Amino acid sequence: MEQSQRTPETVTDLSNQFLMAMPGMVSGDLAGTVIYLCEHSSKGALGLVINRPTDLSVAGLLEKIDLKLEIAPGQSAEQPVAHSPAVFFGGPVQTDRGFVLHFPAGDYSSSIKLGRLALTTSRDVLEAVAHGNGPEQLFVTLGYAGWGAGQLENELAQNAWLTVAAQENIIFDTPPQDRYPAALKLLGIDPVMLTGVAGHA
Repeated sequence: MEQSQRTPETVTDLSNQFLMAMPGMVSGDLAGTVIYLCEHSSKGALGLVINRPTDLSVAGLLEKIDLKLEIAPGQSAEQPVAHSPAVFFGGPVQTDRGFVLHFPAGDYSSSIKLGRLALTTSRDVLEAVAHGNGPEQLFVTLGYAGWGAGQLENELAQNAWLTVAAQENIIFDTPPQDRYPAALKLLGIDPVMLTGVAGHA
């Protein structure tokens, strides 16, 4: 009896896509989330939850690391620092570490370029923010969402996530509570159409 040869599976690169958790299919910390996927390869994937703000503001985070915010991000010197944006829960991995998704990419010591955007984990981007000359747009998280080799592919095969090409305005300009429905709308889906059980076509 001939043994059929298995061809190695090719991994579709989902970098720069949104993942939307399907109701009832994703549990725990990532239930109800929309995730911006920064990197995806045969080795695994890394993304940031974009719709889960914490009680900590960027100004508060800077204070924790001994930086004084002189000008709040995206504001002029006349505006009060009280309007500093929130720091988000980026995912359950390394929740004590800051991740800054920003535009323009700039030139920081520890950055991954993601097309027009960059993901920076070094302190220098926050120092620039504190001094009022940081990136024009920024999204700050504590922690990230991570998958090992083949893990995300398995979850996608089980219909745990919907995927769509990411749009920067949803990350930077859309209110956090509207980001999940806004991402679904990119697929032409109304959130009320989703049920807790996904069928396999």
